[in-house]
Amino acid sequence: MTRTTREPAASLSQTAGWSPLIALCLGYFLVILDVTVVTVAIPVIGARLPAGLTELQWVVDGYTLVFAGLLLFCGGLNDRVGGKPVFLAGLAVFTVASAWCGLAASAGALIGARLMQGAGAAAMVPASLALLREAYPERGARARAFGVWGMVAGIAACAGPVLGGVLVSAIGWRAVFFVNIPFGLLGVLLTVRHVPGRAGRGTGRRGLDAPAQVAGALCLAGLAAALIEAGARGWASPVVLGGLALFVLALPTFLLLERRASAPMLPLGLFASRRFSASAAIGVLLNLGFYGLLFVVPLYFQQVRHLDAMATGLAMLPMALMPPIASPLSGWVAARTGPRPPMAYGLIIGGIGLLSWLPADAGTSYWALLVPLMLTGFGTGFTMPAATTAIMEAAPPELGGAASAVFNAARQTGSAIGVALVGTLVAGGGLVPGLHADVVVGGLGFLIAAALAVFALRPAQ
Repeated sequence: MTRTTREPAASLSQTAGWSPLIALCLGYFLVILDVTVVTVAIPVIGARLPAGLTELQWVVDGYTLVFAGLLLFCGGLNDRVGGKPVFLAGLAVFTVASAWCGLAASAGALIGARLMQGAGAAAMVPASLALLREAYPERGARARAFGVWGMVAGIAACAGPVLGGVLVSAIGWRAVFFVNIPFGLLGVLLTVRHVPGRAGRGTGRRGLDAPAQVAGALCLAGLAAALIEAGARGWASPVVLGGLALFVLALPTFLLLERRASAPMLPLGLFASRRFSASAAIGVLLNLGFYGLLFVVPLYFQQVRHLDAMATGLAMLPMALMPPIASPLSGWVAARTGPRPPMAYGLIIGGIGLLSWLPADAGTSYWALLVPLMLTGFGTGFTMPAATTAIMEAAPPELGGAASAVFNAARQTGSAIGVALVGTLVAGGGLVPGLHADVVVGGLGFLIAAALAVFALRPAQ
């Protein structure tokens, strides 16, 4: 009851202070950074290990796939045993896996380590959002905290190719993973000292719905595998058809098991809320367009424009500079207007940015690409914190971990589909036509998401 009597303008420093936010955002930064930091390093990894194209795709998408597949399980675990132990365990697993990635002597070992990284990331993300919600219960402070959290996601995603290019050129591809270790250890120390934690809500002794977890993971694995392998094998390949069949069979199985479970990972009743369902769909469309572009643009700069890793990272710097501006602004607006306006405007700006890549070809001036880079980065950064706030406000507090898991599973599913789709489009038509097809799909996805924000997120009368 005390939350409703607080001033909407309360700052973070007037509530729990900045320390919990810094600790949780440090771990989240590493999680999102490792989605994109390897994109610039991929050609070098392929030459050094060595690894083929399909193996390199799995290095990128294997992380995202496990990340998305385990989010619901980890969200339920967070609600049962509490966010702090789950977050710490995830950060520890992620840090150890990063060391394994850096020491990998073969493509198979690297892929295995990336899968382990994805498991650690899945534990951290829903726990971090739930812990933020507990640390900053007042709406204005919570919106600002989510704004910083979203800003961190945007910075990490856009900075990944930039940082990757610098590290690969200056030290080597293994530094892309070794850089996580000191920051992971620092994150553990800060979390132990400064993040408040409380026990789960009395359901820790109930089952964690393992059959449904397996079905959900198989569903995502089948879809991602089909999209990844389709580029090299063709859509009629038995591997591709088998992946699609696995997806078609596993999805209804997962939903049926969850509906019958006494303690489901995914409370399906959440989707009865129009606002919750729309926010989840927006998460898919947002990441599908943005991460598809982040995967293909480094390839465009390196293979079409013939830039090295360092120059590619610097070329993408204008995009990386936008989220630090857009995300705090979005949090400030959302604290005053609610999340719907910044979501809609951000998605429209990002959609225009994606479609602005259509003229890009081998002879396009770099200066002509500045506007697409900046609009895409700004629109994504402006949307992310508002979308996070929207889905968390659409769920009851006791299901904060599940709501966070749904949103991030939706986003990472969109990332996996976007990266896999780019590979298919590039393999089918070449890099520049594949880039054009990808930005059309992604741009239209952003505009559809904007329409959802405008019409589906309207306040109830």
